[in-house]
Amino acid sequence: MASHCTILQSRRLVKVFGDDANEFLQNLVSCDVSDLGATSSAFGALLTPQGKILWDFFVFADEQTGGFLLDVSADELEAFAKRLAFYKLRAKVTVEHADEDTHVVAAWGADLPADKPLDPRLAEMGVRYVASGAIAQTASEADYHAHRIGLGIPQSGLDFKLADVFPHDTDMDSLNGVAFSKGCFIGQEVVSRMKHRGTARKRLIKVRAEAALPAAGSDVLAGEKSVGSLGSSDGTTGLALLRLDRAKTAMDAGVPLTCEGVVLTPSIQEWAVFDWPSSD
Repeated sequence: MASHCTILQSRRLVKVFGDDANEFLQNLVSCDVSDLGATSSAFGALLTPQGKILWDFFVFADEQTGGFLLDVSADELEAFAKRLAFYKLRAKVTVEHADEDTHVVAAWGADLPADKPLDPRLAEMGVRYVASGAIAQTASEADYHAHRIGLGIPQSGLDFKLADVFPHDTDMDSLNGVAFSKGCFIGQEVVSRMKHRGTARKRLIKVRAEAALPAAGSDVLAGEKSVGSLGSSDGTTGLALLRLDRAKTAMDAGVPLTCEGVVLTPSIQEWAVFDWPSSD
């Protein structure tokens, strides 16, 4: 497979730096940022106290400031930076936007640069890194999303709404998005409880169809009952946020899952740490 490289224009960067930057972020976010370097990165989220995802993002070490670069949806840049600044209180931390010529770059396929961080969610996604200036692009952002969807990797704003779901709903526990052993962070108690009690009912999983999939947000039905909603898709392959228990009960009873009349075949991703619930 040939290499593919593109600038993710839908992403922007927030800089967090200062004497207290490491402790500040470590106590806020779901991922472990304590030991990031030039060839490593982290995937995580800032949660509500009730454990729902306010923003998800990637974290890179920033060699220039000794702090961090946080890669977030461009649509959420202002709100995210404002919330981080709100939390800093007396901490010796500066939160500001990175220059617009500093880009988030994704590359996948063969001959990937060994000096760039692998995507922290899944190695098959390729590398994801920050670069300034001109980049030789061999693919489009649409190609990147086709690659992402093919691997069953969810993305906020496309597959789920922010402030509406828990990390487990979006498979963050399978994608290295929650450091369960690092200690306290906002929402940690709720997320840890869901892990230990196994109470996550909704999950984002792959779906396939014989026809092009409908628009994101369309209801997924078992008979006449909604069991979830469709997320992003690429032709006949997509993602859907489903109540696994209700979907499995329907399928076990021979009731097909449909979306706008299109029959769906759901499957749990190979990398997932969860499975279909027991029918007992």
